[in-house]
Amino acid sequence: MATKISGVQAALSRCIPAVLLLVVTAAAQTQPQTELAGRWAGVIKLPTAELAIEVNFRTEGDGFGGDISIPAQGAANLPLAKITAQGANVSFDLPSVPGSPAFSGRVAEKGDKIAGEFSQGGQTFPFELTRGGGVDAARKALEGFGEFVEQARKDWKVPGFAIAVVYKGDVVFAQGFGQRDVGDDLPVTPQTLFAIGSATKAFTTFSMGTLVDEGKLDWDRPVMTYLPGFQLFDDYATTHMTPRDLVTHRSGLPRHDLAWYNNKLLTREQMVQRLRHYEPNKQLRETFQYNNMMFLTAGYLVERLTGGTWEQAVQSRILEPLEMKRTNFSVAASQQSADFALPYEEKDDQVRRMNFRPIDNVGPAGSINSCLDDMTHWLIVQLEGGKYNGRRLLSDEQLREMHTPQITLAALPEEPELSPTSYGLGWFIRSYRGHLQVEHGGAIDGFLAAVTLFPNDRLGVVAFANMNGSAMPTLMMRHAADRILELPFKDWNGETLKKWHAGKKATKQAEAKKDTLRKPDTRPSYALKEYAGEYEHGGYGVAKIDYDGERLILTFNDIVTPLEHWHYDVFNGLENKEDATFENMRAQFLSNLKGDIDRLELPLEPMLGPIVFHRKPDAQLSDPDYLRQFLGVYELAEQEITIGLQGNTLTVSVPGQPLYELAPDRNNEFNFRAISGFSIRFQLAADGSATAFLNQPNGVFEIKRKAKMGS
Repeated sequence: MATKISGVQAALSRCIPAVLLLVVTAAAQTQPQTELAGRWAGVIKLPTAELAIEVNFRTEGDGFGGDISIPAQGAANLPLAKITAQGANVSFDLPSVPGSPAFSGRVAEKGDKIAGEFSQGGQTFPFELTRGGGVDAARKALEGFGEFVEQARKDWKVPGFAIAVVYKGDVVFAQGFGQRDVGDDLPVTPQTLFAIGSATKAFTTFSMGTLVDEGKLDWDRPVMTYLPGFQLFDDYATTHMTPRDLVTHRSGLPRHDLAWYNNKLLTREQMVQRLRHYEPNKQLRETFQYNNMMFLTAGYLVERLTGGTWEQAVQSRILEPLEMKRTNFSVAASQQSADFALPYEEKDDQVRRMNFRPIDNVGPAGSINSCLDDMTHWLIVQLEGGKYNGRRLLSDEQLREMHTPQITLAALPEEPELSPTSYGLGWFIRSYRGHLQVEHGGAIDGFLAAVTLFPNDRLGVVAFANMNGSAMPTLMMRHAADRILELPFKDWNGETLKKWHAGKKATKQAEAKKDTLRKPDTRPSYALKEYAGEYEHGGYGVAKIDYDGERLILTFNDIVTPLEHWHYDVFNGLENKEDATFENMRAQFLSNLKGDIDRLELPLEPMLGPIVFHRKPDAQLSDPDYLRQFLGVYELAEQEITIGLQGNTLTVSVPGQPLYELAPDRNNEFNFRAISGFSIRFQLAADGSATAFLNQPNGVFEIKRKAKMGS
């Protein structure tokens, strides 16, 4: 800090020789010594300007500890020394700063003000402090805010809402509104648990920052340094991807969210192993593309470096020191609490209950659940330089790194009050009406969250709603910030509400025209039962198609969706009231040259073409016990062809030719791995005799088995 202070001193010396302001002194009062403890705000009066300062005194044993912040100089929580309080007289120093800055003053009779002299480098200037540090003014600015929020909640049809505001280290507002459980009419409280969704990402980067502080992680070394088996679709990205890239959404991959969404079986390690199958659409670091998979990988990296789970790392490095006692990592844990919100959505103009969405496996990207009381502690450590209750959790350097832009989003805001947005390490960053804003929202089925910091103003807001897709958390944050920052009124809520109603009307009109996309009077190419089977993709896993005698049914990641024929070999997802994820999604079936349905295309990633799932072969065709019945010597045109077995793979041996491996298909048919368009199908008779049909582009050759093998 000495360098920064010296810079200020040089600037001031143009009008006042050798003057440097950077510490605030608070005076004691005629009241007991403990009355000094608390926050104070004021100014040092220079000849040409007033320098705002903020002082925090704490009772420590028989004396005091304290710190000072000078927003104009970017100085936060500088430690004070030699704090004395004798009667109404108070003094304290700012150690390790050039010019021996010191404060000496007196506490007013009412105990609400301190006035005196600030000295540094042989010069003296008056200073004044007022108890409350601006906190009282902030509370006053929020008078009537609760009524405003309640009316907005009704306008937006949000069942339950909660919002808290932290200013200069104090909670100046924290209140719940509406119902956390509509059916039982249970209220929202500051203790009510909500899913915070992607606001979890900042917890992951914070834990990574602690590892950087400990020398266990470097943001800019290749991920392969820490995860030797790490592999992406692209070789260059594999070798050059860094932890910084993982948490700044610049991997080159689009979201691929439906690969993990609702998947309850895969471990984090298995999901990281699947990364090699996800196709990118951009080059590494080319542009910003939001990606939860990379944050999952970052969390897995934390696990490998700490030797425990990501949850354990966040618990020990963040939640415990911040006394976030109710915060948890899964919706299952939330439901064991006595005070948790239920998720809701609006469907056909009616508010209805949703199911909880477990996302534990992708936890580092969004699984945390918390409440207002806990999240205010998270705001404080972010706004107070990485410290909480005098304990440092993260270095100033790492906290600044997280709040510093790393990549710019390729989009311009519609509102003139907002600047273009960048992304830091787990945070979005922009200018909001001239104030630095660092924020991250969170959305998961039935819940919305907004966590917002104004670091230069030491202002933070956290807001929750238990309504799917609601804009209310962000809007209420803006109204609260405008009040405290004394910004001109702007009707964020009214303007957005008007757009919302217009959007709902346009959506209904569009839905009414859905069938115009359909080709009339078409039929499927096959009987419906022929489409049934399991289709597989290396990254997305298995999509299962069943036939129930009337229609096809898609099951993917345990989400069941009935299908209706749309046109040709395209089918459309119907409504499933339990889970509407694939409602109105088109599924297309494709066939191979043999006329068999062998592929299923699903539009699971909008930034790429359809994801292609290949039909899985019959499982028994990879069972050695089942395959042994085909072994033997077959004869074709006085030439012997030997069908053998290596492991669970059938082989074909023809004199004078290399050994061919067969890939299982369906109905006892196998394709030649090395020759396109060639296959062999086996037919077994009741007496144990076997016939094989060798299919080639120029015809089908029937070959009889003359001798068994391997029995």
